[in-house]
Amino acid sequence: MALPQVHRLRHWRDFQLVYQKGIRRNGRYLTLRGLSRRTSTVDAPISERLSSPNQDPPPTRIGISVSQKVSKKAVVRNRIKRRIRAALRQLLPQLSPGWQLIVGVRPGAERCDYAQFLRELEQLLAEAEVLNGH
Repeated sequence: MALPQVHRLRHWRDFQLVYQKGIRRNGRYLTLRGLSRRTSTVDAPISERLSSPNQDPPPTRIGISVSQKVSKKAVVRNRIKRRIRAALRQLLPQLSPGWQLIVGVRPGAERCDYAQFLRELEQLLAEAEVLNGH
């Protein structure tokens, strides 16, 4: 099952913005990059800039990046993405709203199982202060 549509980071522009201006937290198998959309209002779409400040913050959006350095086989890369998406779905209710996140996968992650991804994601999100009650 995929992440809900509102929680997906899909556009190249959004990925570039997070890579250029976001924070980075590294784990053994994963790298988390994050950008609070409250701090990036200059680069936000006009519709977000014109909205009133007392409005609820936009939902957190997440992208997953697995390069061919991790594995040349698409089957392996897709399996890793499915495990990470499952872990993120479990953590989704605990995430603070208004973030753009990219989860990058490092070489060696093909040996990880779901529990390891969940543990490392939770640790990285807490370090980045994205989890509620970090």
